[in-house]
Amino acid sequence: MNNRPFRVLGMQQVAIGGTDKSELRALWCDMLGVEKTGEYKSEKENVDEDILVVGTGNARVEIDLMQPIDPDARPRVHTPALNHIGLWVDDLAAAVEWLTAKGMRFTPGGIRKGASGHDVCFIHPKSSEEFPFSGAGVLIELVQAPEELIADQPR
Repeated sequence: MNNRPFRVLGMQQVAIGGTDKSELRALWCDMLGVEKTGEYKSEKENVDEDILVVGTGNARVEIDLMQPIDPDARPRVHTPALNHIGLWVDDLAAAVEWLTAKGMRFTPGGIRKGASGHDVCFIHPKSSEEFPFSGAGVLIELVQAPEELIADQPR
């Protein structure tokens, strides 16, 4: 698998779900002191989310606290509790094209704007007959890295 046309540059986010994000805020904000910097709500994605941040500059990582708008609807953002991880990539379009050609399964929706305004797409946690590769049980978000992050990485 040499000649990969993209690089994973680092962790962009960790998304944690629960039926009541106030319980998550009590832990992450009140007890651990992590700063809430934003919110995101999407009926289509069945999510009501608080966006927290740890670190600064290129070491900045989001912790997204998510609760479902409708606990019986899909996607079920609260199950499992560690919902997904997000990885910065330097060329999202090239990554999706290359990984798809290798047999990687992605979730429906393709590349789109994510909660933080970056282009994103998701590797499906389960493989299929058509797509034998997946996140091996983990939902993985690929996030287009901003130019300044790409420029800071050695080649």
